[in-house]
Amino acid sequence: MTTPTTTGPPPRDLRDFYENPAVPVASGTPRSLRQARMLARALNGPATAGPQTILDIGCGDGTAAATAAPLLPGHRVIGVDWSQDALRRARTRIPYAVRGELTGGGLPFASGSADAVLFSEVVEHLVDPDAALDEIRRILRPGGHLMLSTPNLAAWYNRGLLLAGVQPVFSEVSLRGIHGRPGKEVVGHLRLYTARALKEFVAASGFTVERLEGAPFHGVPRPLRPLDRLACARPQLASILLLHARRT
Repeated sequence: MTTPTTTGPPPRDLRDFYENPAVPVASGTPRSLRQARMLARALNGPATAGPQTILDIGCGDGTAAATAAPLLPGHRVIGVDWSQDALRRARTRIPYAVRGELTGGGLPFASGSADAVLFSEVVEHLVDPDAALDEIRRILRPGGHLMLSTPNLAAWYNRGLLLAGVQPVFSEVSLRGIHGRPGKEVVGHLRLYTARALKEFVAASGFTVERLEGAPFHGVPRPLRPLDRLACARPQLASILLLHARRT
């Protein structure tokens, strides 16, 4: 079954795809809250002094940054995205939102200028995630925090779907429609990670992994949501992976 979700002509490339206002640029509040609490705990540690600069890279419409801001009083949260459409929406929710790219010329920030980076539901969209982690490491101060979240390829329901020969949730084979799996939204996922792969990838990019937690997925059918929340107790089975790492 095919379920197209974009409007207008087919996208010529990924830039066209992400500039389409019909493409979702926000993820669920439960994930945003859990990630913000992880960061708040990290920034309240004994090694933290004074206001901190937090960059929400790939901020989308600013929902995640706006959700995190009340849990991070006294700190400055700046949204960063290359999509002009996303930035227009983000500026209605957060005070600071600037245009920037992880590739090409890099982000418009000096080396070591950020204390923490929120990197929420972005890495799965990237052609070159290695270069992205290199650029994030450049702008983070030594010991700075990376809060990365991404869908879990090995989520509890994906294990069952694969056994049944069904395409896993979160994976996509087309930018024009959904093929062979449940769901309706085409969001442009290019890469998917298991918990083990994510930890190894981040560690290989020059970070020390501090913690891995799980979060629920807002797209799980309502009758299954209690089970999805229970799965968060074991991040390897959770819908969403929340990883806290520090720049070495």
